[in-house]
Amino acid sequence: MKKALIFSLLLLISSNILKAQKMQQPILRHVVMFGWDKGTDSNSVNKVINAFKALPGKINLIKAFEYGTNNSPEKLNKGLSHCFLLSFQSEADRDAYLIHPAHKAFVAGLIPSPTAVTVFDYWTKN
Repeated sequence: MKKALIFSLLLLISSNILKAQKMQQPILRHVVMFGWDKGTDSNSVNKVINAFKALPGKINLIKAFEYGTNNSPEKLNKGLSHCFLLSFQSEADRDAYLIHPAHKAFVAGLIPSPTAVTVFDYWTKN
């Protein structure tokens, strides 16, 4: 009897978790990838990274932020070495981020300028 009750409870919890995941609202992702020429000063690149990392503290429209460097063994990154992922609740929030003074100052201060840049936005789907 106890085992059946515990099993039923676990099944109910699992079912509710799956329903909650399916009902999750889509999120607008803003993906930015940079690459620099080989030999670019790492301190200068880190300065750009730190400036990008500071944007969520300056622009509250950014709901989530993460970044990392490429480590794929496939060698298909086409010169892109750094990826930044920002999340927004709406296209209006993303658009306001793009014209926000802190973002404009970040873009203007991209020194050293990346030699490769890709930006890709998408709505998440479950």
